[in-house]
Amino acid sequence: MTAFRLAPAVADAFPATLIAVVTATGLRGHEPWPHTVAALEELEQRLADGTWQPADETDPRIEAWHTAYRSFGTNPRRIRPSVDALGRRLAKKGSLPRINPAVDSYNAVSVRHGLPAGAFDLDHVTGDVDIRYADGAESFTPLGEPDTIENPKPGEIIYADTTDVLTRHWNHRDAHRTRVTEDSTHVAFVLETLHADRDGDLLTTAADELQDLLAPHAKQTAVHYLSPAQPQAAV
Repeated sequence: MTAFRLAPAVADAFPATLIAVVTATGLRGHEPWPHTVAALEELEQRLADGTWQPADETDPRIEAWHTAYRSFGTNPRRIRPSVDALGRRLAKKGSLPRINPAVDSYNAVSVRHGLPAGAFDLDHVTGDVDIRYADGAESFTPLGEPDTIENPKPGEIIYADTTDVLTRHWNHRDAHRTRVTEDSTHVAFVLETLHADRDGDLLTTAADELQDLLAPHAKQTAVHYLSPAQPQAAV
């Protein structure tokens, strides 16, 4: 099993953090996922009708992440939290990208609820996963850029396994090595909030929605939670 751990220093700095880890085993990414297609189309139609808008940086959910990014030296208007970038793209283009069913599922849930989301192919994760401050010695290969190597600055919050960095700037961009494809069968999805006191119920609703999208196309799904009070989950 893989353990996800919230480092004590991160928990201390962000004491209302709550992270849902939704796991799926036996995932079948090559079959049709009609509920995911419908979820994407519903959001796009609501946007077109003017009955809904994705959260932007004036929304407290996004603003909290901008504040967090600045706290560890990242300019959030240049390097945006994933949900902020996704919402901006949707608002501009009127549609969400279609990557593959699993990725499309967490994108739909992320933008609907204004919560950052990501995913890791657990078959390509080495050891356990720590959400911690970078020390500056780590390496990162961005999604879609297999020949690029970056080095997070010391103090940047990252997801990292025993090989290298899985996500930079807490939730800006995932790594190429652990990317989720149609062939991925064992995947951990993450949804995050910095304000469980305000948005904890929203996060649990979003995690349940994601699990509902995954369940018809997996042998087994589960939801685990990380918080300063419960900083480790074995998935």
